[in-house]
Amino acid sequence: MVSSSESDPSGVLLEPATGDRDRAVGLSFLDDGAQVRRALVAKLVAAGTSARDAAEAVDRNVSDAVHGFRKAVRRARAVFTLVAGALPRKVAREARRTFRDARRVFGAARDHAVALTMVADLSLDETERDAARRGLETVAVPPTHEIKQALTEHAARVVAQIEAIGAGLPPAITWSVVMSGIGTVYRDARRARKAAKGSRRQFHTWRRRCKELTYQLETLAVGPEVDALRKEIEAVADHQGHVVDLLMLGDLMRPHGTELAPDKNVDDLIVESRRAGRDAFRAKRAKFVRRLTKAMRRDLASTPQEG
Repeated sequence: MVSSSESDPSGVLLEPATGDRDRAVGLSFLDDGAQVRRALVAKLVAAGTSARDAAEAVDRNVSDAVHGFRKAVRRARAVFTLVAGALPRKVAREARRTFRDARRVFGAARDHAVALTMVADLSLDETERDAARRGLETVAVPPTHEIKQALTEHAARVVAQIEAIGAGLPPAITWSVVMSGIGTVYRDARRARKAAKGSRRQFHTWRRRCKELTYQLETLAVGPEVDALRKEIEAVADHQGHVVDLLMLGDLMRPHGTELAPDKNVDDLIVESRRAGRDAFRAKRAKFVRRLTKAMRRDLASTPQEG
């Protein structure tokens, strides 16, 4: 079981230093495996609570509930990846499957909701817009009562899985495990960016890893330097968002014989997005990890000036 002392859903991993004593505590944080464990388990528990809250809010708005649930699951998966190297293989394997299934089961509902909004907002002539709407009417989307039931079931599974992760972790988590976790996500994102030159599927992968990396950096942000690094990756992810939505809309429309004009230019948008992400993913994995660790230490060592 995850203890109540580990369930504080605070917005930062560790409060910034405010004096000589606190600065010493901050500097020792990276070497205090027990404190690292407590902080990251608290983040996992907070993500699980958000997933459960989103599921319970389904009667107010189904689309918002699905969006909130998927976002919470992404956050849980991002934190899980930071600690996965300290878990037994069986627990880690089950966690990956649980988080993957919880996201995918609502993919169709999410895509349909986004597509409806895009068709209303895109610059289309009336013939294209009518064709798009007719196409979306034929897209199979689970009925509302099934979505409600699935949200309840998967939220319970996610919360139970987070409990299992907490139970499976050792008393302390070394900083090298955390850096290995985020370094792997960065490496995968960097590789996917390169592969996206000739693969729309890899562009999707790049987008997912960028979002995961953003959540991880948000989890680790304890000051302005780490937050600046997060903003770099977040800017890349924001640039990808419209392209991914266009790809999704094109995939939904194409089986119905509808080719929207914006989709015909999506390859050019992919080129622009890859170019926009070049600097953020120029460094290799080891250099990125060193940069992040140095940023963490500087943030933890800083003492705000009090007037």
